[in-house]
Amino acid sequence: MLLALVTWGIAAYVSDGGAEVTDRLAPPRLDVGTVTNVAQLVEEDGPIIFPGLNTTSGKRSLVLDHEGPDPTRGWQIFYAYPVDRPDCPVQQVIGTREFIDCDGTTITVVDLSPPESGVFPVVENQRVLYIDLVGITTATPDTIG
Repeated sequence: MLLALVTWGIAAYVSDGGAEVTDRLAPPRLDVGTVTNVAQLVEEDGPIIFPGLNTTSGKRSLVLDHEGPDPTRGWQIFYAYPVDRPDCPVQQVIGTREFIDCDGTTITVVDLSPPESGVFPVVENQRVLYIDLVGITTATPDTIG
């Protein structure tokens, strides 16, 4: 019984924002894979959605997109909602670059909202792709929305 109470207390403390954000709770980067493999996946199946990605509140989903013939260039990140509509999550039309918003409207990946600074794709050593999440892992839950 005491263990359950202690566990609940720790969970309440962490979820209430009283704890410091650590790499274990919200890593500052997400390793995606090799640029050639991920670029091929995006080309064949459309952008990749990362739901509730490593945010302190779990409220933001990111969309990773790639355009162009060079897998080391052309990477972009978007939030999974239309520009200026953070309360309108989208669902991807599987295998395409299209999304359906909360009103049932079909939009493309370029109609999605770009994230604020501090969230971007990084190609390391011309080989490995990761998403830098510093902008959402260091933000407070109030600024994440």
